[in-house]
Amino acid sequence: MNPIPRLRTYAGPALLSYGFRPFFLFGAIFAAGAVLLWLPMSSGELSMATAFAPRDWHVHEMLYGYIAAVMTGFLLTAIPNWTGRLPIQGGPLLVLVAVWLAGRLVVALSATIGWLPAAIVDVCFLVLVAAAAAREIAAGKNWRNLKIVAMIGLLLAGNIAFHIEAHLYGVADHGIRIGIAAMVLLITVIGGRIIPSFTRNWLARENPGPLPAPFARFDAIVIAMTAASLALWVAAPASNWVALALAVTGLSQAARLLRWAGYRTLRDRLVLILHVGYVFIPLGFLLVGAAASGIVPISAGLHAWTAGAAGLMTLAVMTRASLGHTGQALVASAETQLIYALAAIAACARIGAATVPQWNEPLLWLSGLAWAAAFIGFAIAYGPALWGRRKAI
Repeated sequence: MNPIPRLRTYAGPALLSYGFRPFFLFGAIFAAGAVLLWLPMSSGELSMATAFAPRDWHVHEMLYGYIAAVMTGFLLTAIPNWTGRLPIQGGPLLVLVAVWLAGRLVVALSATIGWLPAAIVDVCFLVLVAAAAAREIAAGKNWRNLKIVAMIGLLLAGNIAFHIEAHLYGVADHGIRIGIAAMVLLITVIGGRIIPSFTRNWLARENPGPLPAPFARFDAIVIAMTAASLALWVAAPASNWVALALAVTGLSQAARLLRWAGYRTLRDRLVLILHVGYVFIPLGFLLVGAAASGIVPISAGLHAWTAGAAGLMTLAVMTRASLGHTGQALVASAETQLIYALAAIAACARIGAATVPQWNEPLLWLSGLAWAAAFIGFAIAYGPALWGRRKAI
């Protein structure tokens, strides 16, 4: 029997031949540009015609703009592997990219065009992504991955709530927490698959010895605890009981990470960065738990999750997938390692800006500039392969 072809016969732009290509490239460019705009906005030196408050625009575009784009690029690349079906490419992929870009534009101009038309256009992207993922998973009878669709649905619900809440009350606190909770849950589930898998493969080949623990009941319990404590936090962010639940979850997440033998991967930066990125998940739980008791500012924990876990984990996935699917060796070049270092500096500086008030402004600028440099660096280093004609494998 002939093997199932991985790609349809396709003669269009290479950029539209696989989902990771446009969404990783445009997502990285947008992540850098949005933060470079946010820095002068945060000090009142720049304004935009958006219906959102400046802070809310920044948070919305990181969660529902950048994270949504990279998540889509990952899923459109992973789902064919899960289902054995052909990937979305060409015209349908162009529609998804165009709707995502339209969302970024209408959100920036929402004060001019109206909050409701902007919300409808913006929300359409995640609706299409959820529908496409559900269709492919159902057609491939890959039922166990339907939970990923549920998490996309949670992110979609957060985006809808964000727009409505911002319009009614001027701020979008619940919409922010729902989006962050969905993101943390996605990293918990997907990271729990790819981190031990890539670690096991490398260790078995390059560094024989103890291997990551396989998925077990402990992992299922940690995922359930994560979902439950995040739900409590979304509903009641300032409560001693919620603080306790978050702290226990953070310690459980740390124990889970230790089971993956990351300390043995120092020689492979592509694997090591996955472990480093995941460190910010338990750290975020501990800091947000401390904030729920009034011990530290909430911004410290939120940026551990967003700038730290999301920033480093997405760059780790984007670099590895871009190398692997464009036929290049899975080796972290000097440029790639610099990208990782800049992202780590950005995360640590942003947490520091929240916890050391007297250094807030310089650390905020350091964080923003390092973040932008990391993502511009990704676009420069990986852009030629993403828009080029190397065959996806």
